[in-house]
Amino acid sequence: MYEKRNREERQGQIHMISIEDLVPKNHIIREIDAAIDFSFIYDEVEGMYSDFDGGRPGVDPVSLFKIVMIQYIFGIRSMRQTIKEIESNYAYRWFIGYDIGEDIPHFSTFGKNYSRRFKDTDIFENIFTHILNEAVKYGFVDENAVFIDGTHIKASANKRKSAKKAVPQKVKNYQKELDEEIEKDRKAHDKKPLKEKKEKADKIVTESTTDPECGMFHKGEHERQFAYVANTACDRHNFVLDFVVGAGNIHDSVMFDNIYEKVVTRFPKVEVISADAGYKTPWIVKQIIDDGRIPSMPYKRPMTKKGFFKKYEYVYDEYYDCVICPENKILEYSTTNREGYREYKSNPCDCMNCPKRRQCTESKAAQKTVTIHVWESYMEKAEDYRHTKKYGDIYKLRKETIERVFGDAKEKHGMRYTNYRGLAKVTAEAALRFACMNLKKLAKWKKKNGLLPQSF
Repeated sequence: MYEKRNREERQGQIHMISIEDLVPKNHIIREIDAAIDFSFIYDEVEGMYSDFDGGRPGVDPVSLFKIVMIQYIFGIRSMRQTIKEIESNYAYRWFIGYDIGEDIPHFSTFGKNYSRRFKDTDIFENIFTHILNEAVKYGFVDENAVFIDGTHIKASANKRKSAKKAVPQKVKNYQKELDEEIEKDRKAHDKKPLKEKKEKADKIVTESTTDPECGMFHKGEHERQFAYVANTACDRHNFVLDFVVGAGNIHDSVMFDNIYEKVVTRFPKVEVISADAGYKTPWIVKQIIDDGRIPSMPYKRPMTKKGFFKKYEYVYDEYYDCVICPENKILEYSTTNREGYREYKSNPCDCMNCPKRRQCTESKAAQKTVTIHVWESYMEKAEDYRHTKKYGDIYKLRKETIERVFGDAKEKHGMRYTNYRGLAKVTAEAALRFACMNLKKLAKWKKKNGLLPQSF
């Protein structure tokens, strides 16, 4: 037996009920709403709205930002779809403060407010910071170890609509410090100072005609696409601590300085910086160690051809300042080049008849060159830390921390691609998305620690 329901009759019934009663008591939106006082947004938008009373009043800024938060918290693909979801979802209506049957703002409202009020402001970063500070205040953020990595966000640009463009090659952030170290090293080896460097020729890049601020990213060996890259830092509890967005063709190691500076400025007590092999460069390791912090990084494979001796098979003798090859022949110091590498070269007479020559060098002059960076001692320290159990264990947490953050951001919060164009808009979107991820985690942690109202 079963009960036959008269759908038409029930659909037309009238009830005296409030929207509060229609939101399930265990809905996550209730936890999120109780986790933080959203009225701080009024302070953030102060001065952005006109006092002129002649026109229609704007949408309440708290409601406006809550609409965007719904999109990012629940991973809805667009603002248009978000508005459709809110229209039929009582929990969403309750969260943004709109009653049953009340008209929801048009999907273009946020875009217009961005252009007229929020563009070129720091409101998005401030919202991110406010939510993060709330987590810090309750002791949920662990400042001891920070995990840094980058992920690509597919741009709203057709890869077939592009053009080649010549752009100046940027000078490295640390070039001045490196030049000073090179000259010091050359002087110690009785070498003349290097001649003044000529300006580098322009670099040819593929630029999108749709969104010139994104960059061409090679995904794997074959797939090419326009993208942005978000270098991000998180703690061991997966709270996003800060981020930097750039064009997709910028290497993670180039963006490291910006994200590192932002994180250590916000959290000066950081002890360990954990990053993957892409960040393991002499400058980055030196910067971390000189700041009194520990780099937790993996083993980096030597970039040598298959069948050839690995670089570690050539032993550096610090006392005699020379390199000894696998056949026990000496490679003497030759020079320190502009890139900061000391060059040690073999005697061609030794290499000419060497039985292992084909495993060592393809040089027509029968001469092997081994390079060692002037900051190599820092790389050796990083290796020592890698073999220390404490720091090795911290690196193993990356798959549970920063990689999990990126996985959730793409699968649950819609960060796999962006509908916006231009670095400023994509950065604002990233700020709100990471703010929402932190807000969701903050709500969970407050509930777990009994810090939400008793009804939870």
